[in-house]
Amino acid sequence: MVLPARLSEGYRAFIETRLPLERSRFERLAATGQRPNVMLIGCCDSRVAPEVIFDSHPGEIFVVRNVANLVPPYNPSGLTHGVSAALEFAVQILKVGHIVVMGHSHCGGIRAFVEHRDRPNKGDFIDNWMSLIAPAADGIGVLGARSATPTISGGSSALRWSPHWATLLTFPDIRGRVDAGDLKLLGAYFDIGNGDLAIYDAPTGRFEPAAELSLQ
Repeated sequence: MVLPARLSEGYRAFIETRLPLERSRFERLAATGQRPNVMLIGCCDSRVAPEVIFDSHPGEIFVVRNVANLVPPYNPSGLTHGVSAALEFAVQILKVGHIVVMGHSHCGGIRAFVEHRDRPNKGDFIDNWMSLIAPAADGIGVLGARSATPTISGGSSALRWSPHWATLLTFPDIRGRVDAGDLKLLGAYFDIGNGDLAIYDAPTGRFEPAAELSLQ
């Protein structure tokens, strides 16, 4: 078995250019473990790579990606909960200081929810997964595909961020650290077309350009 050509070429470039520059960092991370200060929950869309957007080095961002960057509510049922397990590890073990949930424009998961939420032939996984945003969508009056599309993909702060905030705070450890001032929860939005990044500003209830706000 061989890697796809693009991956082979990328790995060759990595070992020839990036690895020599980062070798000491990799050695230190292998010896001492990771200590990122930021956990980022992003979409698995191939156009939105957090490490590229934030020009990060190995060990700097603890990244979890899923369809539409969703956060399921706290539910220790014993079933498989990948995002919840990552949150637990990041908060309890890594003790990150920030959790950033980053959505993006042209999201296929959001579009699927808007356009197909009432279709009779439900898929095995995507429809159930995307149903996590249904309460927030219904709460801001998103009722049908035609009227919902501009609201969801065009700029609703409520749908972009409020469901994530609410579900993150259902995790006792997260709420405890937030209340103690040891953890900050942040919403971010990346525009694929122009590369702009916006951050949710709680006082205004709007997403503002990242250059005008501080993550500290």
